[in-house]
Formats: sequence, structure tokens, C-alpha cells
Amino acid sequence: MSISVHSLRAARRRVLISGASIAGPTLAYWLDRFGFDVTVVERAPAVRSGGYAIDIRGSALGVVERMGLRAQIDAAHIASRGLTFVDCNGATIGTVPIYDLTSNDHGRDVELPRGKLTDMLYTLTRDSAVRYRFEDTIEALKDDGTSVEVRFRSGIQDRYDVVIGADGLHSNTRRLVFGPEDKYSRYLGFTFNIFSMPNDLGLSQEAVLYAEPGRIAGVFAVRGCPNLFAFLIFAAETPPFGAHAGRMEQIERTAALFAHGGWRVPRMVEAMRYADDLYFDTVSQIRMPGWSKGRVALVGDAAYAPSFRSGQGTSMALVGAYVLAGELAAHDDPVEAFAAYERIVRPYMEANQALATRDAANIIFPRTRQELDARNRMLASIKSDPSPATTYRDAEAEAAHNALELFDYN
Repeated sequence: MSISVHSLRAARRRVLISGASIAGPTLAYWLDRFGFDVTVVERAPAVRSGGYAIDIRGSALGVVERMGLRAQIDAAHIASRGLTFVDCNGATIGTVPIYDLTSNDHGRDVELPRGKLTDMLYTLTRDSAVRYRFEDTIEALKDDGTSVEVRFRSGIQDRYDVVIGADGLHSNTRRLVFGPEDKYSRYLGFTFNIFSMPNDLGLSQEAVLYAEPGRIAGVFAVRGCPNLFAFLIFAAETPPFGAHAGRMEQIERTAALFAHGGWRVPRMVEAMRYADDLYFDTVSQIRMPGWSKGRVALVGDAAYAPSFRSGQGTSMALVGAYVLAGELAAHDDPVEAFAAYERIVRPYMEANQALATRDAANIIFPRTRQELDARNRMLASIKSDPSPATTYRDAEAEAAHNALELFDYN
């Protein structure tokens, strides 16, 4: 289906986007194409490079194709071969091909380093009319019904027709307009630590995972990179810290929980202690009854973070930004545009959020001995009989990834 937006392109409505990760620059690209005057404000001094691997799947591939990025994204494709599960001695329990685990065929699931995608999106918008304001953030918002007055931390004040929060799980925009995060955060029972360490296992285009009940350790190799992305994840009934936990507190808590781990866990704990890129947080989702209020709206993780257990955060950000831009261009009234955006994408977002909470997720995140034993039996059956009938495929996940047919906004 095609929706015409040509008649509104001359309006030059002013839009402020908070956040320059994935949803923000994607939204900026499309709004600029549709004739909006776009500014992106970002707390960091530059677009963040590096980072772990992310996936673009299903409906989201249609967005990057419309942006002319498909060839670049395919060239950056990691093409991981598989995920190997090992026991405490490092012996292989079983290996699952990545495209079986993600339930998408090659070509409908592109995996690339997160920093590669953010660089592509920034480059695509940097030389356009989009303005980036780094090392600044929104300090206060006042929506008077006709525009939004914004005061920045830098002291600058300005007015915009629309303000969009694309500033992640711990969104500042959401806090200012909708209230505290705990009203919308849904904790999924795990805390994670991600960091890099030397690739002394000689891995390439693959991942290895070791699990005990409620504790998961793994490493992921991006092609022939000299470093691995490592993760230590543990279960906890209640969140073990708030949004601003101390680094040393988290390191010591994690080290204590993994003190007697098998495989290469002692080496990983030691690497975590000295990593200069350690990132930790709770595994949580954002669930909101509505994603807009007046002339302010949210997109991406700020509105509907699915957690990395779903594997769909990047795809949801791309799809949400594309539809939000198109609906803003198709409506004179931003309130009507926000309502249309939510009506179109909410079923897709909720279907993909649901992937993180199903029993199928226990292949990666077994919380109990029973779940771990069941997973190992399944892996053993695949190892002994690797025929198509015994491979791991998830039809529900595949349907969710492809659940939204994109409109053509032109």
C-alpha cells in the first residue's frame, strides 16, 4: 500500500530527536526526505562505534532497502556459522546453526557489528540538512499545544513543532514527559555484563556458550577479530541494582556468583575486571499504554524495548522510526500522526516483545536444572541426527519478525 506525502513536504515543520543511536538517525533520515527541519541531540560526544553484533530481520530489511543501505549491510554481514554449547570441561554438547536459532533464512537475517550500522546511519544523514548537536541533552520540555519549548543542558532554548524521544531503555525524554522509568519497566529476571577480551580461542564467525542453572557465560567472534565479545549473565528474582549501580559493585557481585564456574569462566571473570568497555544492566522491557503525549512521542527502546532476549531491538527501532516518519508526513496534526503510528506498529512490537518471555528462550537462558537438562537433551538429539526434521526452528518467532507489511510513503 502506498501513502502520498508530497503535499506536506513544503511545511518544514521543526522536529527535535533525542538520541543518535539507531532509531534517531533512521527517523531523521526519513523526516529530512519528507521535508522536515530536523535536529538530533545526543548526550555523547559522537556517534558510538564498536559494540556487539546485532541483527536486522524480516520487516526491518524493507526499511534499510528503502534507505539504499542493503548492499552496505550485506557487505558487513558477519555470517556466523553457529552457536556451540559446551559443558564445564569444554566438551561440545551440541551446535545449532545460527539461522536455525534465529528462525530466519539467510537473506532475511543480516548480522553485523552494531557500530557498523550506527556509522552507516550517521553518514547517511550527516551530509544532509539534518543537524546534530552532540554533548548536550534535553533538560526541560513545555508543550503548549501549538509547539514544544525545549531547554537544553547547555543553556540553549528553542521551540519545535514535535519532539521525539529515541534515547533508549533509560530514556530521559520518557522520564520528563511520562514519569519515572519504574512505571513502565518490566524486569525479566536477569542481569548481564558485556565486555571484550582477547580471542585466545581462535574463534571466527561463531559463538560458544556455557550454562549452569541461572548463570550463562559465552563468547562471540566477529569474523577474524582479535577480540571476543564476552558476556556473563545471571538470574536474580529482583533487580540487584538501580539504573546507576557502581562498576565495582557489579563486578564483585558477578565474580562471586561465577566463582566456581567451569569452562573458561575464571578467565572471563578476570577479563571483566580489567575491561575498559564493560557495560552492564538488567534484562528488561519497556511496556507503555501509549507512546505519545501531545506533541511528544517515543520510538525504539524508549517506547518498547524488547530486551536482547528477543533479538529484535534493532529491527523494532528501524521499523518504528520508518512508520513514525511516514505518518508524521502524512498528517498535518502530530497527535493524529502519533495515533496512526501506534495503531500500525503496536501489534508488531508486542509480538516481538513476547518472544523474550516464552519457554523457547530457555535454550539460551536456562534458569533451572530442569530447563538446562531439557535443553541438553534437545541439543543431543540434534547432534545425533542432524536431519532437517530435528533442527531447531521457531515458526512463531519467524512470523513475528515478518509481521508488518510496510507502507510505501511517497
